[in-house]
Amino acid sequence: MDRDFNIREIGPDEFERVWPIFHEVLARGESYNYPAELSLERAQEMWTSPPYRCFIAEGDDGEILGAYKLGPNYAGRGDHIANASYMVAERYWGQGVGSALCEHSLAQASQAGYQAMQFNYVVSSNAPAVHLWLKHGFQIVGQIPGAFRHVHLGLVDVYVMHRML
Repeated sequence: MDRDFNIREIGPDEFERVWPIFHEVLARGESYNYPAELSLERAQEMWTSPPYRCFIAEGDDGEILGAYKLGPNYAGRGDHIANASYMVAERYWGQGVGSALCEHSLAQASQAGYQAMQFNYVVSSNAPAVHLWLKHGFQIVGQIPGAFRHVHLGLVDVYVMHRML
C-alpha cells in the first residue's frame, strides 16, 4: 500500500469508528489480554482518557485502517517512559500501516518528552508484531513464561520490549 492514508489524533467522540477493528482484534484472541467482553465504553475510556491519546490511520475515503494509543507506561516516577498499543484491521496487515503507526508513535512520544518506549505485553507467538518492533529498534528485555492464554496455542510467553527515543 502506498502511503494513501493520514495519521491523526482523535478524541472520545470518534472512538466508535475504531471499535470495529478493536472488536476484531479482541475476537481473534491472539494478541491482547483485554477481556473478550470488553465494552466500547471501557475501551474508549482506556484509549482516549488523559493522559492517553489515540491516533488513527485513516484512508482517503475515511476508512479507519488502524489505530494506536500512546501514554505513560506507568504513573509517577515511571512516567518518562511511553507505552503504546496498536491495532490494524486484518485486511491491511502487511501493507505498512503498522510500521507507519509505530514510526508516528515514536515521533509523538519524543515530542511529548518521553525518554523511551516500553511494551509490557507482546505475545511471543505474534511473530509479525515482534518482527516489526525489532525492526523499529526495540529489544526484548524480558520474557514472561506462559503469561498469555492464546485462543489456539494455549499458554505462550510474553515479551517486554524497550527502546530509547
